[in-house]
Amino acid sequence: MCDGVVVSMPQIFEILEIVLKLVLAAFLGGVIGYQREISEKPAGLRTHVLVSLGSALLMIISIEPFFGIEFADVTRIAASVVTGIGFLGAGAIIRQGSIVRGLTTAASLWVVSGVGLAVGAGLYAASLISTLLVFVTLVGLKYIEVRAVPGHRTVQVTALDNPQQLGKIISALGELGITVRTIEIESLEAEGTNIVQLSLQIPPYVEYNQIVSKLASVEGVGDIRWITRGMMT
Repeated sequence: MCDGVVVSMPQIFEILEIVLKLVLAAFLGGVIGYQREISEKPAGLRTHVLVSLGSALLMIISIEPFFGIEFADVTRIAASVVTGIGFLGAGAIIRQGSIVRGLTTAASLWVVSGVGLAVGAGLYAASLISTLLVFVTLVGLKYIEVRAVPGHRTVQVTALDNPQQLGKIISALGELGITVRTIEIESLEAEGTNIVQLSLQIPPYVEYNQIVSKLASVEGVGDIRWITRGMMT
């Protein structure tokens, strides 16, 4: 009893369940967000936690006040989450010329909102299994995806920090019929150079030494290294 207000045991359990839902939603969103964070993606740990937590909260708001009320539509707020998350996901997608990055992160935000909704609805098994499957997909399937695509390799080059330098590199690779799938650039301001990492789709008739020779012939390109499953060779 506090200031004349009596809190019954069922109310205490109800409050504890809400707390559990919010904490679990934040944790599950954090599991997926951590993987995106260490992969240095546009949306990381905090964004995924907030999306999952917010989705769970909105689902709770949809259900709790109208519990037991006949003809109450408890899906309206939840449905707006599915629509609204599209705008947030669009912000994670980056277009660089013909290359589009961030689609996987946008998808992870979308599925995290679903995890939060599931937790808010009390579907704990569904939310836990979904989180596990998402994590396995993000961590494990990328290696299968790489191996499933013939001729897929990643090369890292050191190049001058010049606006036209990237275009020269891509043009040189294009002359060999190589498709650049993704590009990651790390600036080394102190040295006036960039570390450029390119994911390549290499035709079967192109030898790796041809690629190295072609890149080496590009003015402004220095060190060239092949990268396999996160290891430089």
